Amino acid sequence: MAEGTLWAFATVFGAGVLTSLTPCVYPMIPITVSIFGAREARSRGSAFLLATFYVLGIALMYSCLGVLAALGGWMAGNVLSSPWFVVPLALFFVALATSMFGLWEIRLPFWLQNRMANVGGRGFLGAFAMGLVGGVLIAPCTGPVLAGILGYVASTRNVLMGGALLFTYALGIGVLFWVIATFAVSLPKSGPWMDGVKSVLGIALLAAALFYLQNVEVHLAQYAGTSWLFAGVNLGLVAVGVLLGAVHLTLHQGWLKVVRKVLGVLLVSVGLFGLVNFVLAPSIKLPWIHDEPRALALAREQGKPVLIDFWAKSCVPCRVMEKEVLSHPAVLRHLVDRFVLLKVDVDQDMDRGGKVRKKYRSTKLPELVLLDPTGKEVARAGKVESVTEMLVMLLPLTKD
Repeated sequence: MAEGTLWAFATVFGAGVLTSLTPCVYPMIPITVSIFGAREARSRGSAFLLATFYVLGIALMYSCLGVLAALGGWMAGNVLSSPWFVVPLALFFVALATSMFGLWEIRLPFWLQNRMANVGGRGFLGAFAMGLVGGVLIAPCTGPVLAGILGYVASTRNVLMGGALLFTYALGIGVLFWVIATFAVSLPKSGPWMDGVKSVLGIALLAAALFYLQNVEVHLAQYAGTSWLFAGVNLGLVAVGVLLGAVHLTLHQGWLKVVRKVLGVLLVSVGLFGLVNFVLAPSIKLPWIHDEPRALALAREQGKPVLIDFWAKSCVPCRVMEKEVLSHPAVLRHLVDRFVLLKVDVDQDMDRGGKVRKKYRSTKLPELVLLDPTGKEVARAGKVESVTEMLVMLLPLTKD
């Protein structure tokens, strides 16, 4: 679990750095730093602090968005199984991706840009205020990436992690601000390489669209595997797509290169989607029962306790916990031999799943509930972080 969380933070930090290299953000960096740096800073240390307050302003704004997205996930998590929500969400991601490929642009009204550019003042508070509005001014490039991260945060339904991930994303954006403010480094000139950066971010959005669509499209849901062959095939798709021109070509270079670009983007997006499912797929399938009355009857008949896993395909932490904790050999030998395993999929069976959640007062995902053979609750836990934590939870019911 810790490894999966670390990868999530590393990914959004990298996305922040890439976002800072896009045409909406990159040209602003030396200009912004020179404005408050020349006006206020008397040393490299003070310039670094001014840049820090500026980045913290951006981070605060984005962290609030992360918290709101996570709260929204808590309040409306089940809609991720509804085609009426998932399909428009996926189409929204596709539309944002096409903006990253240069088919259209997201622009703030000119009058709003001018008004917000005048917000600020002297000193650290002035830099902080500039950062707050700077997060909006760079929206044309952060918007598509930000929407993708917020979609992920909503699926985790974790308020603390939501705020922390968006804070980390803002820190990634701020790296070049710090470097220039502290060392007065000359950045490379803007150029075609920025289109490559935008293409990478656009492909990530398309892969995210496929990830959410698998909640309502059975063929996409079946596109998963645990073998290294499956991983190798998808790595091959990514490699072929990149070679065709998914990243370095644009949609404004003649029809042949457009065809290569589109085909390459599709191959890379499918390959990334497959790799994500490969990473999240448990290596061993547990013998889950999906019917609560049957599970309770079996527990009474065999004198076994029950482990209830409230789960959803759209809940990434749920899938990570099943792969890294519940399927671990040390946990597996206890679960298979000594427990009746009940999985409540709140996405695929909202009506029945909702009733079971209400019965057991489940309010978050992931959530595990332990019952004794009579159906009495013994323990419960949310996101279990480690195998040791899981074994400690099971210990009272695994003694002979």
